[in-house]
Amino acid sequence: QVQLLESGGGSLQAGGPLRLSCAASRYTYSTNCMGWFRQAPGKEREGVAAIYTGTGSTYYADSVKGRFTISQDNAKNTVYLQMNSLKPEDTAMYYCAADVTHLYCSFSLREYNYWGQGTQVTVSS
Repeated sequence: QVQLLESGGGSLQAGGPLRLSCAASRYTYSTNCMGWFRQAPGKEREGVAAIYTGTGSTYYADSVKGRFTISQDNAKNTVYLQMNSLKPEDTAMYYCAADVTHLYCSFSLREYNYWGQGTQVTVSS
């Protein structure tokens, strides 16, 4: 069992930065891939960024490439999502997820075993 707790969400104006954190109850030896997903009202949940914990390899959705950075701190069992140059279309509930099964990262929701409760990000124009 892996418990995930997101933090760092908030409201801000377009163009600003925000950093989300996801603390995991167990990390390096239990999770293969950690992902950040988001869901805007009326839309499906989508993958934003992912990191393969063993190698540190990172993956991004095209919509956030160059603006978002995912990173990990193994000592703190925490994964971060640094979001820069935020846009109103980035407004969503952001979720952290852990895949303990597969030896690769993907943005397929069904491949993630554990999910956090989410943290809201609201970007105004």
